[in-house]
Formats: sequence, C-alpha cells, structure tokens
Amino acid sequence: MALAGPDDGQPSDDRVLVLNPVSGSGDHVDEIVERGEAHGFDVRTTEGEGDARRLTRDAAPTADLVAVAGGDGTVNEVVNGVAAADELETTTVAVVPAGTGNNFATNIGVRGIEHAFTVIEEGRRQSIDIGVANDRVFVNSCVGGVTAEASSETSSESKKELGVLAYVKTTLETIGSFESLPLRVETVAGPNGETRQAWNGEAMFVLIGNCRRFTGARAAQANVEDGLLEVTIVADASPATLLKGAALERLFDRGSEHIVRRRTPSVVIESRTDSVEYSLDGEMLETETLRLETEAKTLSMAVGEAYQPNPDGEELWPLERAE
Repeated sequence: MALAGPDDGQPSDDRVLVLNPVSGSGDHVDEIVERGEAHGFDVRTTEGEGDARRLTRDAAPTADLVAVAGGDGTVNEVVNGVAAADELETTTVAVVPAGTGNNFATNIGVRGIEHAFTVIEEGRRQSIDIGVANDRVFVNSCVGGVTAEASSETSSESKKELGVLAYVKTTLETIGSFESLPLRVETVAGPNGETRQAWNGEAMFVLIGNCRRFTGARAAQANVEDGLLEVTIVADASPATLLKGAALERLFDRGSEHIVRRRTPSVVIESRTDSVEYSLDGEMLETETLRLETEAKTLSMAVGEAYQPNPDGEELWPLERAE
C-alpha cells in the first residue's frame, strides 16, 4: 500500500491517532496503523476502557490534530480527553470509522477508513457544537432508557441498520415488562419561537440529539452548529403498541401520538424515583438528575464533502407532538 502523507510520513507530536483495536469487527488494525503512519501520525493503541480519554488528554497539549479510530464510544472518549486537557480551542479531531454503526462519522460525511484519511488531508475544518451532560461531553447523542440487557442483546446487523435506535428496538421487542421512567423534562426557550416548557409523565425513552436526529432511518443528521439540542420523548405505551405493524420508522418519523419533540439550548431531566442510566455516545452515566446544555461551535472537526451544516435548509424539522 503506497500512501503519501505530510512530512514524508514521519510521526510527530503534532499528529496523534488513538486506535481502539477491538472496536467493530476488529479487522481494521493493520490498515489503520499503516495508513496512520504513512500520514505522519503517532499511533497510540488503547488496551481498555478509559485509555482513549487518557491518551488524548496526554496528547492534546502538543497535538494540533487527534484522529480517533473506533466507534462512537471511542470518539466520545477522545473528545472528553481533549476537553479534560482544556484544548478544545487548539486541537482538531478527525474520525476514522472503525466501529459497528459509525453513526457520527456518517453524519459528518466520513464514509470509511480510506476516505477518512482523504478528509484529514483535504477536507475542511468545521467548528461544531458539543453537548455537556453533568460535566461530561458528548457529540452525537444522549439516550435514557436503554438498559444493559438490551445493549447486550442487540446484534451488530441491527446496529448497522438503525444505529442507536437498534437498542430501542431490542428493548421493545425483548422486554415485555419494561419499567417506564417517571420523568420531569424541562426545556428552556429557544431562538426560533420555542418556549420554555416542562413535560411530566411516564416515558419509555428520552433521546437527546446533538449531531444525531432520532428518526426511523439509520443515518439522520441534526444541525450541529445551531447551539441547540433536539429532545425526543417516547411517552409510555406497551411495547406491542409501539411496535405494532413492525414500524419503528413510523414511531419516530412524525407519525405517532407517543412522540414529543423539543428543540432547546439546555434541558434538565429529573427522575421521580430511581436513578436512570443514560448512554452518552455509547458511554454510560447513571444519575437521578441530568443537566444538559450545548456549547456552540466549540469543537474543531475534520468533515467530509457530504456534510451539510444545516440539513434542513430553510425548513426546520418539526418538533411538537406528532399529530
């Protein structure tokens, strides 16, 4: 494989690639190491949970560019490492998709491993929003109500097809007595006519998108440069009702009375009983009260030509209760 990179492919502290060798199918390691070194990256390999964050935190003070090879969870660790080093203003992050679903990579226009290195060298840098959940950063989505059981039973094929919604589908299909979440969800006023609102009730799931939009489609990008989060609440109903007609697509694509949507700069989610487990880009957080907010255009990201800053154009995605 003959590849040309900057500085004749000599690694330097300016470019660091954090590689998760066990993400996805695990058959990407040799290709990524070879391409990374040819493009002048110092390749650093993780060995366990938390390593990607630690390696990035150590690298970010001297690295202008940190690439991350792995899935959405590894991307999350790397961005949290940049934040922990207080280098969000000076360090660009690039994604080399090597996970199962790679939803975030798709949303920013990165199509695969080879294309990722083209984007690194030729793609533009875009400043995107980050979400902050109880002082932890996420870039794609935050999901509440996804249980550990559903996570373990969700197939790789389903993740590829539906992304994070695969966990929702598995939960509804496999857990006949899923306990709903008694929640209070309070959003603040937004810039496009959205008002401050509070929702109280029993929820099956609460889904917060920064770059991710929750529809029946696998890849659905939200506007990640508007300083807003998209909040989707799946109100309580029996799993059989929600999946009637095998229509996860109808459930999320504007067609269900059980969906409530909001757009907001920040949101507070309070559980009226026990703590709730949330997934931040695949990394877990358990808490009774979750405070989320956006930090607008904070993270420099290498994006592909297919990335659209505003996927809606002039027409905003409708966020009220579906009729």
